[in-house]
Amino acid sequence: MSAMRPAIASSFETDIPARLDRLAWCRFHTLVLVALGITWVLDGLEVTLVGALAGALQASPSLHLSATEIGLAASVYLAGAVAGALIFGWLTDRLGRKRLFTVTLGVYLVATAASAFAPNFATFAVMRFFTGAGIGGEYTAINSAIQELIPARYRGRTDLVVNGSFWIGAALGALGAVVLLDPRWLPPDVGWRAAFGIGAALGVPILYLRRFIPESPRWLMLHGRLDEAERVLAGIECHATAVPGTEALARLRLRVRERGTDLVDLARSLFRLHPRRAALGLVLMAAQAFFYNAIFFTYALVLGRFFGIAADRVGLYILPFAVGNFLGPLVLGRWFDTIGRRPMIAATYAISGVLLLVSAFLFVEGALSATTMTIAWSIVFFFASAAASSAYLTVSESFPLEVRALAIAVFYALGTALGGIAAPSLFGALIGTGDPAAIAGGYAFGAVLMLIAACVELWLGVAAERRALEDVAAPLSRVE
Repeated sequence: MSAMRPAIASSFETDIPARLDRLAWCRFHTLVLVALGITWVLDGLEVTLVGALAGALQASPSLHLSATEIGLAASVYLAGAVAGALIFGWLTDRLGRKRLFTVTLGVYLVATAASAFAPNFATFAVMRFFTGAGIGGEYTAINSAIQELIPARYRGRTDLVVNGSFWIGAALGALGAVVLLDPRWLPPDVGWRAAFGIGAALGVPILYLRRFIPESPRWLMLHGRLDEAERVLAGIECHATAVPGTEALARLRLRVRERGTDLVDLARSLFRLHPRRAALGLVLMAAQAFFYNAIFFTYALVLGRFFGIAADRVGLYILPFAVGNFLGPLVLGRWFDTIGRRPMIAATYAISGVLLLVSAFLFVEGALSATTMTIAWSIVFFFASAAASSAYLTVSESFPLEVRALAIAVFYALGTALGGIAAPSLFGALIGTGDPAAIAGGYAFGAVLMLIAACVELWLGVAAERRALEDVAAPLSRVE
């Protein structure tokens, strides 16, 4: 007779989420911010490089890209990000946050380094696809981990600053392009290749730092690995103190799941439990994706075509633009946790839309120079950067823990597909016409999308500020 198996409880109680949320900020949270937040720095670097290197890629004897091909390369990068988000997002919910944020960074490192050695457009496009796939996968794994490791009172501002760090990467890309495209330092066809090594140089030490980031205790808890979750949490608590007044801890009862998360769980979460949130997330993501990708991917082309800015000087104009984008989430972020999600998200979307409409009008009237356009867009994107970051915040905290990464992936993919993939190619073609009115019309369309998104946020927004993730969206396995 075979030995009898021990009985397995059908449900269990835990205070793990409450213990994570009661912690004051400590060096562990700073490590999470640095080691995981690098994702947006790398994305900003990659996006900026293709734009800042546009002139060099067109002049390269080996690639000799056209304006349309540069726009297409940007679209291919975004398509890769969509594919990576969906594939790695599904794996993140099944296999864990830690395992996937190591794999996705590895994919990025290999692909971005390979971009530097592309002999022709086809190879360059393939490498950009896989670079995007690594970054898209990073978005899902990293957003999930940050949401689950950062205490609720800091979650909004932290998420906005991390997403806003995209513009640190943009500044690095701009400065790197200025230096490496200078023919006094490197030959023209070598400088743009060297620029793609910046991301690999940043990513390698971060890969090492991530060894010290543990698996999310919330993910371990949901998968019945309570002993491991307790060990991880005890290690975190060694470095942090509890905020006064949080001695009473809420306990959560969960049932043991006999199967992993699948598409049925996702469909139930999106279409049955939280359909209003699903509609909100889609609108916010699509509007900001078109708004950003249409303008930023083709910024260098506008500077060159309409203002005669040389390719090796484009980075100097991108730098103040990047500073404005980073300052927005940094300055405004705390108000998303105090004033609240709904009013702040709606306000940042609406203000950025109105300001872009004004900028588009001035552009088509010929009232802007390269300098004044950069100043105008720096102001526009001070608000737009906070708005775009809040879209990721919304979709990452509005759905159950079991499907968090996959939900982020789906909304990132849908938003990018609807608002982002076509935008760079479309605006590359509009710029190619040389007609300021056509380009301004595209800007106006993006602005209207942002205004619509602001209205939808006022209607459907979720008051998630300072609330535990499990209170914002109950886990699918929760026992009432």
